[in-house]
Amino acid sequence: MRKFNIRKVLDGLTAGSSSASQQQQPQQHPPGNREPEIQETLQSEHFQLCKTVRHGFPYQPSALAFDPVQKILAVGTQTGALRLFGRPGVECYCQHDSGAAVIQLQFLINEGALVSALADDTLHLWNLRQKRPAILHSLKFCRERVTFCHLPFQSKWLYVGTERGNIHIVNVESFTLSGYVIMWNKAIELSSKSHPGPVVHISDNPMDEGKLLIGFESGTVVLWDLKSKKADYRYTYDEAIHSVAWHHEGKQFICSHSDGTLTIWNVRSPAKPVQTITPHGKQLKDGKKPEPCKPILKVEFKTTRSGEPFIILSGGLSYDTVGRRPCLTVMHGKSTAVLEMDYSIVDFLTLCETPYPNDFQEPYAVVVLLEKDLVLIDLAQNGYPIFENPYPLSIHESPVTCCEYFADCPVDLIPALYSVGARQKRQGYSKKEWPINGGNWGLGSQSYPEIIITGHADGSIKFWDASAITLQVLYKLKTSKVFEKSRNKDEKPNTDIVDEDPYAIQIISWCPESRMLCIAGVSAHVIIYRFSKQEVITEVIPMLEVRLLYEISDVETPEGEQAPPLPTPVGSANPQPTPPQSHPSTSSSSSDGLRDNVPCLKVKSSPLKQSPGYQTELVIQLVWVGGEPPQQITSLAVNSSYGLVVFGNCNGIAMVDYLQKAVLLNLGTIELYGSNDPYRREPRSPRKSRQPSGAGLCDISEGAVVPEDRCKSPTSAKMSRKLSLPTDLKPDLDIKDNSFSRSRSSSVTSIDKESREAISALHFCETFTRKTDSAPSPCLWVGTTLGTVLVIALNLPPGGEQRLLQPVIVSPSGTILRLKGAILRMAFLDSTGCLVPPAHEPWKEHNVPEEKDEKEKVKKRRPVSVSPSSSQEISENQYAVICSEKQAKVISLPTQNCAYKQNITETSFVLRGDIVSLSSSICLACFCANGHIMTFSLPSLRPLLDVYYLPLTNMRIARTFCFTNNGQALYLVSPTEVQRLTYSQETCENLQEMLGELFTPVETPEAPNRGFFKGLFGGGAQSLDREELFGESSSGKASRSLAQHIPGPGGIEGVKGAASGVVGELARARLALDERGQKLSDLEERTAAMLSSADSFSKHAHEMMLKYKDKKWYQF
Repeated sequence: MRKFNIRKVLDGLTAGSSSASQQQQPQQHPPGNREPEIQETLQSEHFQLCKTVRHGFPYQPSALAFDPVQKILAVGTQTGALRLFGRPGVECYCQHDSGAAVIQLQFLINEGALVSALADDTLHLWNLRQKRPAILHSLKFCRERVTFCHLPFQSKWLYVGTERGNIHIVNVESFTLSGYVIMWNKAIELSSKSHPGPVVHISDNPMDEGKLLIGFESGTVVLWDLKSKKADYRYTYDEAIHSVAWHHEGKQFICSHSDGTLTIWNVRSPAKPVQTITPHGKQLKDGKKPEPCKPILKVEFKTTRSGEPFIILSGGLSYDTVGRRPCLTVMHGKSTAVLEMDYSIVDFLTLCETPYPNDFQEPYAVVVLLEKDLVLIDLAQNGYPIFENPYPLSIHESPVTCCEYFADCPVDLIPALYSVGARQKRQGYSKKEWPINGGNWGLGSQSYPEIIITGHADGSIKFWDASAITLQVLYKLKTSKVFEKSRNKDEKPNTDIVDEDPYAIQIISWCPESRMLCIAGVSAHVIIYRFSKQEVITEVIPMLEVRLLYEISDVETPEGEQAPPLPTPVGSANPQPTPPQSHPSTSSSSSDGLRDNVPCLKVKSSPLKQSPGYQTELVIQLVWVGGEPPQQITSLAVNSSYGLVVFGNCNGIAMVDYLQKAVLLNLGTIELYGSNDPYRREPRSPRKSRQPSGAGLCDISEGAVVPEDRCKSPTSAKMSRKLSLPTDLKPDLDIKDNSFSRSRSSSVTSIDKESREAISALHFCETFTRKTDSAPSPCLWVGTTLGTVLVIALNLPPGGEQRLLQPVIVSPSGTILRLKGAILRMAFLDSTGCLVPPAHEPWKEHNVPEEKDEKEKVKKRRPVSVSPSSSQEISENQYAVICSEKQAKVISLPTQNCAYKQNITETSFVLRGDIVSLSSSICLACFCANGHIMTFSLPSLRPLLDVYYLPLTNMRIARTFCFTNNGQALYLVSPTEVQRLTYSQETCENLQEMLGELFTPVETPEAPNRGFFKGLFGGGAQSLDREELFGESSSGKASRSLAQHIPGPGGIEGVKGAASGVVGELARARLALDERGQKLSDLEERTAAMLSSADSFSKHAHEMMLKYKDKKWYQF
C-alpha cells in the first residue's frame, strides 16, 4: 500500500495536503479487510494542457479580408482575435496579445502573410506559412492614430493613413518606416482654412501606380502624384466620405457619403461629379434633391467583361424605414436588388476572379460579415441566392445554456444522427460549391467519434460531430414542439415564471449506447426522448405532473395573510433577488386564491407528428404548490436498462418509471434521511395541504422494510403530486450555478442552508447498497448540496411483459456518506480499478410492429449491466468515487470504508468534476473556480496535473465547462464560440499533425495583357519603382520617435515550422537574406563608425605631430 504514498506527490502539486491525507490511508482499513493493490498506469508525464481549436462565429467581429489567390478569409474582432477560414474543416484562431480591436486586415496576396492594424495604433505582420500563425514584426505608432491602410497587390510598401490626415509608408519586409511622408497640409488646397479630417481611404490608380487617391473624412479627395510629391487633382463634396472605389480602367472612381448618396467622378474633371445617385432616396417630382438617407458605409465598383458593372453598397436606407433590417444593395445595370440581413453589417467584400486591380474584375460572390453571422451571396445566379455555409458558425443561433461532450462514442451514432439530420436541411441555396476553399486538411491520426451536444435558450438541442478537431452540425431537436405556444402577445399561458425563454434547456442526460435522451428545462419540465428512424404521429403526448413539495417551512404559512399572486420561493437556492412578476396568475387556484397544482407550460392536446430522430416518450412537469412556483431542477439522470428517470431540486427528489409512465418516488430531501438527519430538521409549522398516506419515511433505518404504497405512486390516481423553479432563470443562469452561488453567497442564512438542501448529483449503478450486502444490485446514488450521499435501492421486476405489469419498488437503504461541499459527480470502479459504467440497453428501433419484435423483446428486456462487474464473483468488492466541490473520496464497497481521500481545494471550489478514461486507464479531472485544472489518479487520488488555466471570468464558463474521455475538454469561451482543449500529452504532441495548413503553394495568375495598341501608344498600366521613391537612399530615414519596431515571436523559428518544399525553402531563404541584410547593415554601420574613429585618430595624430615637429627630444 505504501507505493501510492509519496512517490508522485512530489510533482509539485499540492504536495503538503495530499501527502498528509495519504499517510493516514493504510490505517483506515480495518485489520481483517484486505485491500487489493491496484496497479495504476497514469503518471504526471501523461498530462499536458493546451488549447486545441476554437469553433463558432468570431465574437464581436470588426474587420474582414480575403486572399483571392489562396482563397483564405480572415476575420478580426473587437477583442484582438484573428480567425482564418479556408476550405470547410480548415480553420485557425490567433490572438493579439494586447487585446485591442482589429480595425483593418490586409493580405499580402499569395505570399502567406497578413497585416493587421489595431485600435492601439500597432501594425502586425503575421506569418501564415505555419500551422499556428505567428507575428513576425510589429510597429507601434507613437504620435499618430492609424485610421486606414492600403497595400497594393505585389508591393512591399504599405500606405498608412492617420487621424491627423497624414500618410506614412511602411516597408512590409523589414517593418520599418520610409522617410517619405504625405502631409495633409501639402495634399489639400493651400487656401483651405480647415483640417480635412482623418484619412478614410487610400488606393492607387489601377492603371498608374504613381498616382495615389486619398480620401479625407470631411469630403475632400486628392489624387497625389508620388513622383512629383504634389497633388494632381482635388475633388470636393460637401458631405462626409465613408469609402471610395475605382473603376478598373482608372478613369473613374465612386465615393459613398454620409447623406446616403454616391458620387461618380471622372479623374480629370474635379469640378463636379459626373453623376450623383441616391440609391434609396425618394425622387421628388420637381427636380429637387432627394431626401437625405442614412450613410452609405461602404461601396464597391466591380466590372464585368460582358455586361454592366456591379455597384454594391451597405447602408443608405431612407430614414423613414423604421424597423427595417440592415440591407446590402446590389446595383447591376438598371436592376437594384436590396438584400435584407438578419444582423447589422460589419463589413463586406466582393470576391473577384482576378487579383489585378487593372483587369475586368468579374465578381462572382459577396461575402458579408454581420454582427452574428457570415453570409456569402452568389452574384452569378438570378435572385442572388446565398451559399450554404459549411462552417460551424451557428452555435449561437439561440444562446447556449448548457453543453455536454462525449468522446469515444459508439461508431454507429454519428451516421445515425447525420441521416436524420440530413432531412432538416433548408432549400433554396446556391447550387455552387463554397468558394472559400484554400488550405489543406490536417492528417489527424485520432479517429474515435466525438459528439458535442448543446442546449439552447429557445429549447432547441443540437448534436455536433466533433471528431478529429473539426465541428459539424448533425441534427437539431426542438423540445418546445410538445408545448402550446401562445397565439398572441397578451395571452401568455403559464410561462410567467420566466419572462422569456420558458423552454431553455438546463440539463442534458444522454446515454449514447441506448440513445435515450432526457432534458430538464427552465420551466421545471423534464422530457424523455427515444431515437427512431421512423416517422410517427403521437395522438396523445404522454404526460405526468409531479407535486414536489417542500415540507419544512421556516416562515409562517401563507394561508393567513394576503399573499401576492406569485410570492418568491421560500429560501430559494439562488440568492439572486426575484423580480416582481408583470402579470397576475390566470390559472386554476386553490381555495385561498393561490395558484395550485398547475404546471408552468401547457402540453399540446392535438396529435403531434414526430419526424425521424428524437421522439417524445414522456413529458414530466412540476406544478405550483400553494402559490409557490416549482423550483428549478438541479440534477437529472436516466437509465435505459432500468427504464427509470430521476430528477431533483431544492425541494426533493422524484423518480419516474417511463415505461409504465408512473411516479415511483416523490420525497422531500429531508425525508430521504429518515431518522439519520444530521441537522435534526423538524417542520416549523405543519402544512395542512398534504398528509402523507401510509407510514412515513421518518423512521426508516438501515434494512427497514418500506411500505410499497408510500414509494410507488398508484397509476390510477394519475399522480397529483407535482414538482418546482426560480423566477429569474435566464439563459445566463443555469442549474450548475446553484452550487456556485451557494458557495459564494453569504446571504444564504444558516437556517436556509439547513432547510433547503438541493439534490446536486444522481447516479444509477449496480453496486452494494448496504454494508451487509453480499452481491451488487441496482440502486441510485443521490448527492446533495450539503455534501451528503444517500443510496436508494431499486427492486426491478423481471424483463419482458412482467416489466410493464409489475411495479418497480424503490426504498431508501439507510446508507449515508458525507463529504465537504456539494456533491458533483459519482462513479464506480471494480476491484481491478476499471470503470463500471451504468447498465444500459443497446438501441433498437421501437416503432416497428409488435409481432416481429416480441420474441427479441422478451430476450433483451432484462439486460445485464454492460460492465466487467457482471462476470465477477460475488465476493469481489467495488470502489465508489465521489467528487464534491471541496474534496474527493474513494470508498471501498461494501464495507463503506474511506480508502483514499484528497482535499482538492481549501480556498476555492470545484465547478466541474468528471471521471474520464485516458490512455486505457481512468482519472478524475476537475476545473476549479480559481482557474486551476487538476487531474487525480484512481483509485488512489494521487495528484497528476495542476495547471492554472484561466480565471472564472463569467458564469458562462462555469456553466459549460466539461471534460470527456481521451483527454478532451471544452467550454464556451464567448457567447458564440466553443474553445476545445486537451490535457493529454499525446494529443498535444500530435496536434501539429492534426491542424490544417492555411498556406498552399499556388501560381499567381498571369497579369492582364496590355494589348498591341496600348503598348504602342502608351496607356495600359503604368508601373512605378517604389523602391527608388520610398527607399532610404532617396527619402531618407523616418523620425525615430514616430514609430517603434517590435520584432515578433514568429521570426525564423516560425518559418522552421512553415510549409515544407520549395515555398518553405524560399521563405527561409528570404528570411535568411533579411537577417543577413540586417547583419550586413549593422556591419556597415560598425565599419563606418570604425572608419570615422580612425579618421579622427589620424587627424589628432597629425595635429600632435605638427605641434611637436620642431622640438628636440629633451624639450618634451
